[in-house]
Order: sequence, then C-alpha cells, then structure tokens
Amino acid sequence: MTDNTLLRQDARVITLVGLAHGTSHFYHLILAALIPWLKPEFGLSYSELGLLMTVFFVVSGVGQAMAGFVVDRFGARAVLFSGIGLLGLSAVLLSSAHSYVQLMLGAFLAGCGNSVFHPADYTLLNQRVSKARLAHGFSVHGISGNIGWALSPLFLTFVAGRSGWRVAMLAASSVALAVLVLLVLNRHALRPDPIAAAPASSGKAGAAPGGAFGFLRLKVVWLCFAFFLISAIALAGIQTFAATSLVSLYGMSLATATSAYTCYMFASALGMVYGGFLGAGSRNHDRIIMIAFGVAALLALVVAAAVVPAWMAVVLMGLIGLVTGISGPSRDLMIRSAAPANATGRVFGVVYSGLDSGLALGAILFGVLMDAQQPAGVFIVIGIFQALVILTALGVGNNRRVAALPETA
Repeated sequence: MTDNTLLRQDARVITLVGLAHGTSHFYHLILAALIPWLKPEFGLSYSELGLLMTVFFVVSGVGQAMAGFVVDRFGARAVLFSGIGLLGLSAVLLSSAHSYVQLMLGAFLAGCGNSVFHPADYTLLNQRVSKARLAHGFSVHGISGNIGWALSPLFLTFVAGRSGWRVAMLAASSVALAVLVLLVLNRHALRPDPIAAAPASSGKAGAAPGGAFGFLRLKVVWLCFAFFLISAIALAGIQTFAATSLVSLYGMSLATATSAYTCYMFASALGMVYGGFLGAGSRNHDRIIMIAFGVAALLALVVAAAVVPAWMAVVLMGLIGLVTGISGPSRDLMIRSAAPANATGRVFGVVYSGLDSGLALGAILFGVLMDAQQPAGVFIVIGIFQALVILTALGVGNNRRVAALPETA
C-alpha cells in the first residue's frame, strides 16, 4: 500500500467514523432542545423532563459496557450500523408519542442506540487507521462530537419553530437515515480486518487474561473508568448550569453567559485539533492530561472567585475549553495503550460507560447546588473534579510504566 493510498484510506475512515460520532452527540440533545415544546404539550414538570434525559444516559451507560462485548464478538461495523438505525427509529417513535410513557420508551430506545458508538468507533479507528494518524483520528472523533452537540439545538429548534416539534423529530430521524445510507455505501472502508500499521494495542498488553471478562481484573481499566466518571461530572456542571451560574456571579445577561458556553465548546474543538498533533508526538499521554486538567481546575476556581470582570469570565471559559480539548486525543491514546489485544471494544465500552454515568450524576449534583443558591459552588466543584482527574491519569501512567519495566530492564 502506497503512502498516498494509506492517507486516503485513513482520511476516509476518520471522516466516516467522525460523522457517525457526530450523529450520536446530535441525538444527546433531541429531548433537551425541544423542552419548550414538550413541556406544554404533555403538561410535564422539569423533573419529569429531566428524568427522560436521565433514562437516556443510564441506558446508554449500561449499554456501552455490554456493547463492547458485542463489538468484539460480531464486529464494529455491524454494531455501528445498528446503533444509527436505533437512533433514527427512536426519533420516529418520539415524533408519534402521545403520552409520557411513549416519550420514556423513545428515550430508552435512543439510549440503546447511543450505547454502541464509543466501543464501535474506537475499534474501527484502531483497526482501520494507521498508527501515524491515529491521534488525528481521535482528534477528529472528539471534534465531531462537539459539532453534533452544537448543531442539534440549532437544527431542532429551527424546524420546531416553523413546523412543530413532531416534524423536528422526524427531521432528526432523516439525519440518522442519511448517515446510515452513507456508511452502508462506504462499508468496504469500514471492514473489520485491521491494517498492518494499526495494531489493536500497544506496549505489552497482550491478550486479555482469563477469557472474555479477564480484562475486568486489570486495575488500569478501572482507573480509566474513574477518569471518565470524574471528568464527566465536571463536564455536566459546565453543560447544565455554567451559564446560569455566570449570570448570578457576574450579573451578565443570559445571552452573554450562553456565549461563554459557546466559547467553551468552540475552544474545546480547537484544542482537540492541536491535541491531535501533541498526542501523536508524545508517549507520555498521562502527563499531557495532568497538565491540561490542572490548568482547567485553577481557571475554574478563578471563575468561582468572581475576581475578574464579566468579559474576562467569558475568556476564562474559553481557556477551560481549550485546555480540556487539548487533552482529548491523549486521553483516547492512553486508554488504547491500556487495552489488551482483541479486547478493544470491551475496554472502550466499559471505560466510556463512565462518561454517561458521570453526566447523569453530575446533573443531579449541580442541580442541588443551584437549588441551594450556590452559583460559586458550581465552579468550585467543577474545579475539584477536574483536579481529581489528575489522580486517575497519574494512576494509569504509573501502571503503564511499571508494566513496561521488564521490557526496558
């Protein structure tokens, strides 16, 4: 295979997997974006609406751990196709809902569909992308997720404002259908056989000990799970209540506070681009993560202290997004190095279930802080959890270095 051919193949796979991941994140917000229409239509409280999203993330989190086994058994491509199909089906079901129970079933089905993406995506990237461009693949994967988060509310509210929320749900189903058709037409690029330049894991991971569930006895797997759980709790605070907290702390308008979150997301995407190059040129991915989250934690505490002008708080939000975005590709490379051979799907499924678990727990935790009228507490707790991420990254890095000692002795 020539260098140009390999480059084209890598770009094609990275683009297709990124598109699928963006679709997954697009569906994270199909219920949240339509709350202004769903609340009066069904006469629901905010708690009842929040429960719909909790069901989505709980089902997705539990499903991710199981989906990893299915990916390793049946292949990532088939599982990825089924996930996108379930997302589209969930939107059709939601569009025809006439009761809270039907909304709950739609959220459940969407959670099932969402559960497959991380184990399937990362298995495909590890199998089909050359090692030299794998960090860039992880970078694009993260950026596409941010794009999905950004586009979903814009798209859905635009359609709902003109044609109603049911049409918006059907439009969301058409997005999933279009992506599924594109992936099927390019299915050959996503075939399961790995290329020689992209081994399933690095280091001396070897095969997972003790059969299909043996990897669960590896300390490093649970350290990676803890990493995602803790970092997702901090992310939940930023996604759900950062804007509201900024309004209380700095007296800024809601529009300005919302722009601070937009600044965070945009800067995070830029950080992921740079993080792809940084991660590709480093073997110490845990150290990149530790520095990034250490800086993010300090910045969050500065925001909490409200000692800077309102405009500077918006800038600080952007900087928090930038440094956490930089850590993204290194995070995925760190987990890849911890995955035993032939267990990539299972490992990514289990550790990424921590992401959904953290988002579900964080929403409750920060909601309690806001009910207690503690807007500064929101950013203090965000900073604390970002600092705790450092401990998990340190644990993963030390575990990897100790495991490599016999090879370098």
